[in-house]
Amino acid sequence: MLTLHRAAFVLPDPADPTAPSHPDGAVLVRGELVEAIGPYGGLAAAHPGARVREWGRAVLAPGLCNPYGHWLLERAYHPDPREEIGVEPVADGLVGSTDETRCGASARRGLQRMLGFGVTAVAGPFRRASVRTAVARSGVVALTGTSSGAVGAAGTAGAVGAWGVAGVGGGAGAGGGAGGAGDSGAGPLDPLAVLSLAEAVHGRLTVGGRADFAVFAVFASAGEEGARPAPGGCLATVLGGRLVYRRR
Repeated sequence: MLTLHRAAFVLPDPADPTAPSHPDGAVLVRGELVEAIGPYGGLAAAHPGARVREWGRAVLAPGLCNPYGHWLLERAYHPDPREEIGVEPVADGLVGSTDETRCGASARRGLQRMLGFGVTAVAGPFRRASVRTAVARSGVVALTGTSSGAVGAAGTAGAVGAWGVAGVGGGAGAGGGAGGAGDSGAGPLDPLAVLSLAEAVHGRLTVGGRADFAVFAVFASAGEEGARPAPGGCLATVLGGRLVYRRR
């Protein structure tokens, strides 16, 4: 089935300032792949039978990479709502735990919360078997570390440097505290809380590529500033063409 995702701003590659963008654009998805990207009017006319998801005044862009995955999923504990201790990660709440069932359940809750921030890739390493299983079953792309290889299209030294400023490899819990060199330190569930969209995106949207993207509310300003996604403003997350999160 064809699905047409329409948004006020479609940015296939925010990490490349020369890449084209599409005001009142759309992404056409067939199965788990991107079939086409372009102006909404042309795609709608060419595919009249496609289901349309209207996202309104929003930015549609590649999903985000969370570079703090090791800390968030293997050290922090994500409470079960029934525990009535809040929803924020409990710092180092899994340190020393040998209960793989508890660790796996925490990781699943953490991954579900990341989807609510537009995350489609997460950086490891993941040493616990229960966490690796949770990541694999979530559909989120697992990356091996927080080097430039984990940045995706956000790039090379510039993006890695921005992560360093945010604490990767040198912030709270880094180094030995986070499990050794190459691991990230403590960080937020929402990459846009500390990174720009260009630094946070994982990969780019391409025709024939996997349909991993997110839709974000934008700041209430005009012109180019209007295309800036608001931190915490994820409206929807799509993984492999599946709508896995939608804000209520």
